[in-house]
Amino acid sequence: MTGRLWAPWRMQYVASARQKPEGCLFCQKSREPVSADSMVLFRGEYAFAMLNAFPYTNGHLMVAPIRHTADMNELTDPELLEIARFVRRCVNVLEEAYHPDGFNIGVNLGRAAGAGIEDHIHWHIVPRWNGDTNFMPVLADVRVIPDSLENTYAKLCDAMRRLDGDGTDTGPVGRGEP
Repeated sequence: MTGRLWAPWRMQYVASARQKPEGCLFCQKSREPVSADSMVLFRGEYAFAMLNAFPYTNGHLMVAPIRHTADMNELTDPELLEIARFVRRCVNVLEEAYHPDGFNIGVNLGRAAGAGIEDHIHWHIVPRWNGDTNFMPVLADVRVIPDSLENTYAKLCDAMRRLDGDGTDTGPVGRGEP
């Protein structure tokens, strides 16, 4: 008997893959409030962090500069520093919320490198667990994401509150960071 794996939220991705979005997603998100609706977790002067709407795993986050650029060489030192600090903060929040065994952290520069959004550089922070790669992505080209984006956002906000008090601080969290 063939089982069924229901993933109705994937229809949004399937439908959007055929459409060219208007404007830049990251520019749009950089102007939206920090909220569960926007999926923006925190923002600083030069960068912000948000959930990936089409995650590889639960807690898949992205950090992007507020300024629109695809070229890493165009980023200023203050922008790069804030991005690096936000990537570190994402790792700490994900460790607090999910206790992963490791992380994939990276940037895809250009379509050939796998960039889904080529014109606005962004970093992916993907929590990983021992054994999280199974037959589903290999045989069925399907990823099993066990929790909703809304629950993931709430869990990450709770982790931020535990790490830095009220969850409103945009600086680094945990481990005695400055």
